[in-house]
Order: sequence, then structure tokens, then C-alpha cells
Amino acid sequence: MSQTVFTTAPLIGRDEELARLMGVLERARGGAAGAVLLAGDAGVGKTRLLDEVAGRAARAGTTVVSGHCVDLGDVGLPYLPFTEILGVLAADERFAAALAAHPAVHRLLGSGPDAAGDPDGRLRLFEDVAGLLTDLAAVAPLLLVLEDLHWADQSSRDLLRFLFSRGVLHRPGGGPDRRFAVLASYRADDLHRRHPLRPLLAELVRLPGVERLELRPLPDPEVARLVRALEDRPLPDAVVRGIVARAEGNAFYAQELFAATEGGSPCANGAGNPAEDTDGVPSGLADLLLIRVEQLSETAQQVLRTAAVAGRRVEHALLREAAGLPEDTLEAALRAAVGHQLLSAQDDGTYAFRHALTREAVYADLLPGERSRLHGAYARLLASRGRTPETAAERAHHSRESHDLPEALAACLEAADHARRLGAPAEELRHLEAALDLWASVPASARPSGQEQDRITLTLRASAAAAHAGEFHRAVSLTRAALAGVGEDADDELAARVRYTLAGNLLIVDSLAAAFRYSSEALALIPADPPSRTWVWAAATHAVAARQVGEEAVALRVGRQALRAAEELGMTAARADLLISLANAEGGGRRSREGRERLRQARDLARTAGNAPVELRALFGLAMGAFEAGDLAECLPVLADGLDRARRAGLSSSAYPREMRFLQLVVLYTLGRWDECVRMAAEAISGLPAAGGARVAGPALYVALARGDESVPDRARALLEGPFDWMGSLVAGIVLTDDAVRRGDVAGAMERMREAVEALGDGTARRPGVAVRLAALCLTAVADRAVEARRTGDAEGDPARWAEIAAELVELARDTAGQDADGRVQGPEGQAWLARAEAEFATVVSGPDPGAWEKAVAAFAAGDVYEQARCRLRWAWALLAVERRAEAAEQVRLARETAAGLGAVALLERIDRLTRRSRLGSGADGADGADAVPLTARERDVLGLLARGRSNRQIGEELFITGKTASVHVSNILAKLGVASRTEAVAVAYRRGLITPEPAGPA
Repeated sequence: MSQTVFTTAPLIGRDEELARLMGVLERARGGAAGAVLLAGDAGVGKTRLLDEVAGRAARAGTTVVSGHCVDLGDVGLPYLPFTEILGVLAADERFAAALAAHPAVHRLLGSGPDAAGDPDGRLRLFEDVAGLLTDLAAVAPLLLVLEDLHWADQSSRDLLRFLFSRGVLHRPGGGPDRRFAVLASYRADDLHRRHPLRPLLAELVRLPGVERLELRPLPDPEVARLVRALEDRPLPDAVVRGIVARAEGNAFYAQELFAATEGGSPCANGAGNPAEDTDGVPSGLADLLLIRVEQLSETAQQVLRTAAVAGRRVEHALLREAAGLPEDTLEAALRAAVGHQLLSAQDDGTYAFRHALTREAVYADLLPGERSRLHGAYARLLASRGRTPETAAERAHHSRESHDLPEALAACLEAADHARRLGAPAEELRHLEAALDLWASVPASARPSGQEQDRITLTLRASAAAAHAGEFHRAVSLTRAALAGVGEDADDELAARVRYTLAGNLLIVDSLAAAFRYSSEALALIPADPPSRTWVWAAATHAVAARQVGEEAVALRVGRQALRAAEELGMTAARADLLISLANAEGGGRRSREGRERLRQARDLARTAGNAPVELRALFGLAMGAFEAGDLAECLPVLADGLDRARRAGLSSSAYPREMRFLQLVVLYTLGRWDECVRMAAEAISGLPAAGGARVAGPALYVALARGDESVPDRARALLEGPFDWMGSLVAGIVLTDDAVRRGDVAGAMERMREAVEALGDGTARRPGVAVRLAALCLTAVADRAVEARRTGDAEGDPARWAEIAAELVELARDTAGQDADGRVQGPEGQAWLARAEAEFATVVSGPDPGAWEKAVAAFAAGDVYEQARCRLRWAWALLAVERRAEAAEQVRLARETAAGLGAVALLERIDRLTRRSRLGSGADGADGADAVPLTARERDVLGLLARGRSNRQIGEELFITGKTASVHVSNILAKLGVASRTEAVAVAYRRGLITPEPAGPA
């Protein structure tokens, strides 16, 4: 049997289990012996976990010896794992004396006295093995690892029972502590009801010091992490999803499937109906899975093969009819399959394969004719029960595999209709693509009739499903395929429809110039007078595309004309869509009172028309309008409403809900609700494809950067991989620029800024309003360098040079804040960043200006609490420069409160540096004594523990807080006392009466 050889895979998703096993070892090192029986299915990761534990134990000075049980059928070798262990010990000269003191153990090495005829020989062997292990543990901590106990011979099981009950773990009447631990693994899925290990396990877990740990399948996100860690290069999302879906939490299966992946494509189709067959189960893995199947009787194997054709799960009655067996024969076969843990009986009267790959291996082992015959039987049986929508997907699958293509096509279309009614666009897309694959193979006379069914319209419908499912580039590909199928003699309205649909999909993926070109072609194909429904929708799309490429006049002219036509034709949804476009383009735009009122009207019209995509566009516009106007409290409820409507419509992965999630995280970050931002980002990642989820969740990186996560720059750069995405480019630009500023890298910050401005401004209407923010950040680094140059007289830091760079940056900030993407003055957020840029510019030109920084702090008062705190620190710096120490101390205090509440470690460190340098907390400004230091009650608790020499971790444990929170409190205390170290803080605290020495204890 072949087996893939991997380099050591990283240990992923086992933190809790690893901590528990290391705890057992730690207690054993202290003299409290213990054992863990590690259970788990084959391939779930038992050996990898034990290897990790053994490696850590060995590095810590523990003697580690391992023994393995082997499947030798009915001719098992007695004491096999212990013979292996003793062989390792005998080969090491360090253990020679211990082995000599226990002669009976040499029987297992083939050199001891013959035990034949000795009634006590077996007991003497057991006692000598126990004595040997005890002696070894007295010299150094000892870890005994036993793997695959499900294959253990009877003698090994008896010896293990002795060691656990009377030997090294437990000795009646007491005895010295033993630095000894046993970790023993077994396959839970191999323990059928009569397995001889079962009664032993039940006995052992009742003994003192013995515990059981079940290693469950890994969650899907952890399997995805494992798969990605196996390859240095980024893997396509489809590959990872396919492997994760098939591996079902099994680490070994995941690695085998990864190894079988070729050319960046999954080795099998991992998505879709579980009844759908897959191919490419790696041969070594298939052999492993089939070994247990072949242990069954031929009848039971035939039942498994029949069940495999049905899919992962099959109901009893359907299986009975397909197998054609008498009830008693079927039940006997099923009982055997369940007993061997191949099938499991469900409460709803169905049977399911315990693992999907077992079903795949059994299915792949079928002969072609057998496979086709059984699929045909299932298709007929399902059809005989009625052609219900619920069974359409199964009927389509079985019909296709039995080569009844007309029936398969009809069932695929039924399944697609059912998926659309259920609000399941991903499933609808899969069924439509299956129908498109079948279309050319089914004669026109055999295709479904009575509805609009041709290849072009079917492809357009599939592109809409792809867009709704969040597969935006797939939607573009499908629409391009539809366009390629439109001949010169095609109906003009159909040709226009294809083009404006393609334009709409191109807008989603930010291919704006192409979108404008196709929407122009669509509008040119059909007359505006008399207006038609197709022309109205083409015009609506063209209005959006024109505005995106800066053709504002065209957008307004076409939009107004189309709105009049939509009203004349009674097209409610189109009216709503056009009202949204005009609300964005006319007057004060969506952030004005009039614009938002028009958006509410559009929302209501779309809801009346039952057009969820247009309703979601209106809700997104309302939320953005509130955000741009600075009404963040109004923004969040609108976003919650929009995301709820998207969930109910099955459109959570479509374009506008995706942007709503992003905006929601931005608002939570801005309001300082950082923990909520991080939590909702995790939900977004889990609910969307990997790349899309990471980009939507991008604002959580702002939190991570502020909290000192060193991995953030790499994670931000990862957002730029793959096709252009404005969310990823925006977040990466901000994070990488801010990170460079934090490191004092002026050139790096400006390079990151220029890259982001170029990416976001290249032919898009999302011209970077963010440029004012990036310019202000870069100005911070420039201001710091200019001030330092003036202070030190650094010849290379010519103030005139820094002033020239600052002038370029502040001009960019002024231009950007003075004109947003629609040519209007930016809202409160843009003006706040401009105020900060002006304050930094003043610092470069003439030194820190308290008045400019006061304006910046006030500008951020209605929004970003973190940026306001950062501005407060710069204001305090400016106040100190003009000796206004009391005011500076107040700004530092307010900045510290915000930073501590947010857990903004990086800002706290800067606050501490300023406080120490300026001695703001030292009493130099006239205050002294305990009352002058505003320590909170919790800070006084922490200070008391500092005086006792406690570490941050110990402080956290005693006060029931995290070590990180304890660190923030310590940082606050150092800053308030104006000291640089914990020791100095304690000394100052004693001197100023903040803490008093504890009375001496009794002599």
C-alpha cells in the first residue's frame, strides 16, 4: 500500500489538547504520575499530537520511549510494543545498570531465563517491567508512549492493566512519588462492540490518575489553515475549499488530498450535492479505507456499494428497494456495517457513511456497468415517488450518471428553480452550470418547454446567480460567454440585455472603463423612443457606469430620461434603481437630507416591487450617506437592516451586503467598539470565500495594528494578492502607510501612500478620498523628523527639505478634502484628517502649534475616538513646548484613558515616552502626595502586587484579568508616576504614600 510522505506538518488547531497533555507531563515531572488514553478516528492527528508532546518533553529533559502495536491479524506477537520499548532501552548504555537489576525483562529481549513451567513467571515479568520503569523515572522524568492500542495483543493489554492498576501509576498502601507518564492512543472508529480493548478501556478510565482525551475532527477553518501551511505559495480558494469539504476535519485525509492536487485544481469536486460523485481519491488512501470494507461479508459489501451510489446518506426504504434484498438479509448486512463503524444509523431512519471519503472509495471501486445500473435504479425510484422540487437535485445527479441526459437536464432546471425560491444562489449556480453542460448533448425536441429556455438566457441567469453568490469574476466570465454566443442575427433586445448585464458585472469587479463601453453599446442597440423595459434597464446601468468614469453630465441626463420612462411604463424596481443613482449624483448627494430622503423612497419602492438587490443598493446608499455626514449612530441600524434583508433573501455574499459588512466594521472601529469589530470580522471571514472574507474583514487590521500585532503588515500585503479589490487596496494602503510612520520610515510611508492613491484612483470614481488620511499620516513622520533635525542640528535633515516634502503632502490633503469623488467638499471625516494634516504641516514649518492641534482634536470629536486620542498626544506635545504643563497633563490623561480602554498598546507606549521625558507625572508641576496621582482602584491593586514582585501573568491570575490587561495597567501606573521601570514605580509609590510596607510576619 503506497503512502504519501510529508515533511512534518504544522500542529494546527490542537492548542487545547496540547495544553492538557503538557499539563499531565508537568504534573508527572513534579512526582504525580498520570496516564492519558488518547482516542480518535484514523488520521485525525493522534500521532502528530503525540510527536509534538514527545518532542517538547525530550527537550525539557524527560526520557521518552515509544512502542507501537501492529495489526498482525490472528497471529499477534505477545508484548510487541513493550519489546520495542525494551529494545530501545537496551541499546542505550545509560540504562544498562537498571536493566541488569530486573532480569525478567530480558525474556522480552530473547536473552532472559525461560519462563516455561514457572507459575509465577508472568507475574515476575510484570513486576520487573514496572520496577524498571520506576527506577528510570527516579533518575529522570519518564514518558512512555504507546500507539495503536486497538491492535494490541492480549499479553500487552494484560501488562498495561498491571502497570496502571498495581505498577507505576498506583501502588496500594502508598509509595514514593513517581515522575512517570503514559500516553496511549487508539482508534475509536475501530472499536466495534466486541472489540477486546473495549472492556479494558472501561476498566482503566476508572483508575486514579488515568484520564481519557478524545481527539475530535478539526474545525473547517483549522483544516484550511493546515492545507495552506503545506504549500509555500498561495493556494486557490477552490482548491482549499474542495479539500476541506472532503477531509471533514481529518488531518491525514487533508494531507493526502492535498498531495493528490495537481496544477492548482482540486483532485475532486468538493462542493455541491453530497450525492454527486467525486473522483481522484488518492490510491493509498483508497486502499486504507477499503481494507475495513473488505472485512465484511459479500452481501454487506454489496449493500455498502448500493448505499454509496445513493450518496453520503440513504433512507432505509430506498436502500431496500435499490438493493433488492429481503428485509432480514438487509438488516443483517446493515448491522455488520454499523458494527464495523462504516455506517451509522440516524434517528430519522436513514443510514450515513461515517466519513465521506469512505463512500467515495467504495463508489470508486464499483464497476462502470454496476455504477450506471444503480444510478438508474435510484433515478426511477425517486421519480416514482413524485417529481418534487426537493428531489430534483438527486434525480438530476442519478439521471446524468445513468446517461439519461434529457431527464438530467429537466431535473437540473427544476433544482435551479427550487434553489432560487429558497434563496440559495450558490446552489442555483451549480445546477444552472450543470444544465449548461448538458444543453448541447440533449436534442432540441427533448429539452424542457413552456418557459424561456435558450442557452443565452440560461447563461445570463447563471451569471446573476454567480453575482448573488459572491462569485463576481465567475459572473463576468459567464456573461462574456453569453456575449460570445450572441450572433449577428440575434434579437437586438437580447444583445442589449447581455451587454448591460456584462457592464453591471464589470462594475462590481472595478473594470469601469470596460463597463462604460458595454453599457454604451447596449444603449445604442435599442431606441429610446418609444421607451421599452429593456432600454430602461440599459439606461439605468449606463447611468451608473457613466458616473463611475467621471461622465457626470451623461449620468444625470440618461438617468433623468430613464426615470421618466420607468414611471411611464410602471417599472417600480427600475424607478427605485434610478432614484438611487440620482440621489448619489444630484445636489448634495447621498449625505444630504434630500439625498437620503430620495434613498428612503427608493428603498420603499424596491421593497414594494420585491426586488431585493435594488433594495440592498438603496440601504447601502443610506448607510454611506449617514457615514459621510458623520451620523455614525444612524449608520449602524441601517447596516443591520440591510444585512438582515440580505440574509433573508439569500444574498449575503452579493456585492452590496459585502460592502455593508466592510462599512459596518469601519464604523465599529471608528466608534472605538474594537472588540465588537474584531468579533464581527471573524464572522465575515467565516461566511465568505477566503480572499473576499479577508478583504471585507480588513478594518479589523486597524485594530490589530493599534494593539501591537506584528503580523499585521504581512496580512495587509496579502490583501493585495489576486485580482484588484478596492477594499483590500484601501485597507492595505492605510495599514502599510501607518506602519511605516510608526517605524519612522518617511520614504516607505510616502511610497505606500502613492501606491494606494494610484491603485484606488486608476480610472475609478472611488478616487481616493483616503488620500487626505494617508497624507496626514505621512506628515506625522515628516514632522517628527523635522523637529528632530531642528533639535540636533542634523545637516542631513535640512528643515527646508522637510518643509518642501510637507508642502507637497498638505497640498494633496487640501485638494482631496476639498473635493470628493463627486466633486463635493468631503464630510466630517475628511475635514478632521485635513485638520490633522494642517497641524502636522505647522509643526514642520514653525514647530508644534497648540492652536492647530486643538482644532484637530475638536474635528475628531464627532467620530474617530482613536485618532482623537492620537491628536491629543500631539496636542500635549505642543502644549509642553510652550510650558503649559497642566493643560498638557490633562490631554495626556484623556489620551491615556482612551488608549487603555481600547487596548491600544502602541499609543500607550508613545504616551509613556512623552510622560517620562517631560516628567508630567513626577510632581514637577507642583503636585505631590497620594492624592495628586489619579490611580484607579484597579491600578492601586496592581501597584500593590507590583510591590510584592508579581509578574504581569501573576497579577492577571490574582485579579482574574488577562496578562495583557495587567500589562496595560502597569503601563498606566508607570506613566502616571513618571517613572521608567517597575522597581522605580514601587520606590516612588512607597515614598509618596501610595502603598505602605506590609507588617513583618512572625519570627
